Amino acid sequence: MTQENKRAAIIINPAKPVDFDVRGLMAKHCADAGWDEPLWIETTKEDPGVGQAKEALERGADVVIAAGGDGTVRCVAEVLSGTDTPMGLLPLGTGNLLARNLGMDVTDIEGAMAGALTGEDRKIDVVQAVRSDPEKEQLFLVMAGMGYDATIMADTNEDLKDKVGWLAYVDAGIRNLPGKPVKANIVIDGKSVAHRRVRSVMVGNCGKVQGGLEIFPDAKVDDGLLDVVVLAPRGKLGWFSVVAGMIGKGRGKDTSVEYFQGKTVEITFEHPDDYQLDGDHEGDTKYVNMTMLPGALTVRMSAPADA
Repeated sequence: MTQENKRAAIIINPAKPVDFDVRGLMAKHCADAGWDEPLWIETTKEDPGVGQAKEALERGADVVIAAGGDGTVRCVAEVLSGTDTPMGLLPLGTGNLLARNLGMDVTDIEGAMAGALTGEDRKIDVVQAVRSDPEKEQLFLVMAGMGYDATIMADTNEDLKDKVGWLAYVDAGIRNLPGKPVKANIVIDGKSVAHRRVRSVMVGNCGKVQGGLEIFPDAKVDDGLLDVVVLAPRGKLGWFSVVAGMIGKGRGKDTSVEYFQGKTVEITFEHPDDYQLDGDHEGDTKYVNMTMLPGALTVRMSAPADA
């Protein structure tokens, strides 16, 4: 197949500092592969990637490459899901969680560039998240959450994050350990599975988060299933039970940590609480309905070394 007149569009977050000539390197890879000069479209605070990805499609890009962190990736994926245009990944963020869960070496930027142009196309699941307060429909790729985990995202010190990376989340997590549980009702595939006070409800499409921690041990990005974990520590030592439950993958009788799987999940809190999608704080909500969209997104990348 000829690569003649093929063109890549790169949606880049200019706020992500890089210590190499990302544009020069990408242009070289395009030239080496016989592709046209790449199209560069920068994100803004007002539009972190959705409008730019739409522009890339309108301009006929053969692949749209998200160059940034998981927030940029999520916005680009929101537009590309359900289309035939593949998404490439240039992991320039703090977590790069989708790239890590797909087995990419996030330190090999040139490998990522080559893979985004001439790698293999792989179908992965995405999750549609709809809330009613305010009414908003979004997609996520890695994980979403209501409660404590979203509070961590909201309260992470950005300056510290620039200096120490994902360890800044640990700092925010420790500072927010004290807190009040909220009464929650969780419905999976139409069946109520939990109706009690909780600190956090997390819904995952992938398993690994910052620091290699595996929050959803059974999650796979192409299994067509949502993985749900409910955290409900009780008493002063409750968080120790949570840690033990996560290490034991929720197999004990302690209900401090419970795991569920399904294709839809409906979460209703007694009052609004923090809400996050793929590590981005999205404000408060008291209700969200999440639906699995199997194989809705095509990702183009080199085959992982452990494949």
